[in-house]
Amino acid sequence: MANNATHEGGPAETGAGCDIGAVTASRRLVLVHAHPDDETLATGGVIARYAADPDTDVTVVTCTLGEEGEVIPAELAELAPDRADQLGGYRIGELARAIEALGGPGHVYLGGVGRFRDSGMVLAGDGGVRATVRADLHPRAFADPAKLAEETDLLVELLTDLAPQVLVTYADDGGYGHPDHVRAHEITVAAAERVPSVEKVYFAVHGRSTLDAGLAELAAEAGMPYRMPEPGELPSVPDETITTRIDCTDRRAARIAAIRAHVTQAYLWEKDSGLVAYAMSNDVAQPLVDIEEYVLAGAPAGLSETDLFEGVGT
Repeated sequence: MANNATHEGGPAETGAGCDIGAVTASRRLVLVHAHPDDETLATGGVIARYAADPDTDVTVVTCTLGEEGEVIPAELAELAPDRADQLGGYRIGELARAIEALGGPGHVYLGGVGRFRDSGMVLAGDGGVRATVRADLHPRAFADPAKLAEETDLLVELLTDLAPQVLVTYADDGGYGHPDHVRAHEITVAAAERVPSVEKVYFAVHGRSTLDAGLAELAAEAGMPYRMPEPGELPSVPDETITTRIDCTDRRAARIAAIRAHVTQAYLWEKDSGLVAYAMSNDVAQPLVDIEEYVLAGAPAGLSETDLFEGVGT
């Protein structure tokens, strides 16, 4: 385990001035995510790759418990927010298992367990698949405009303790507009300006060609149990905007195990050939690609990296 600062449970998990353990590695990476499962689906390869490096401290920050997620297994349906509303507590266990599968990086909930609630989302109403904020936000909703300063301050305190050189979160649109992803972007970018150790901020994305190639493989495979996405249904960005491609091929098994840990949120389909697809509750097929792609904030034109720490400390 590369990071000896584990934060699962216990009174130390405050997200502000908490006992995060000794930060001893020369390279320090923090990833800020909105809900349990985002760490795996958006950045699982990078987490597993750098967590395996003894000279890198990796910490995952999760901002909500994902209370508003849909529940896939019928036997767990009563966890749903419109029933017993116990999904968030259940997902704590799912996330702990996923973090372990990804190599045991440090983990902390922003502000402590349950301080901010999953805001949920609604479709934007333009006939597409973009999300937007709900009108009926919960009083603890992470995307509440009134909580922006509080959330940023909490993240600044946490990052000051962790002293990362590299931060990872979502692009400014949250990938597909989810208000919690957008808020995670906002507080990460704002906090980075206030923490002197931060040298680089990355946004996790899917390049169009990489996504299309992965989908083409799935479409050609017999027996696909999920439906193929409509054009534009899965978010992607133009290839030329990608600055950084991280090869996570040797961490594939860890990523698969982490997806399996999120049983309420994801299906997984594996072929003997090694082809893997997963789907959320909408049954839309998504490929598990071996190259994770990122955009470095403020990058010079033409940048092409293969390491998040390229140029750090120079």
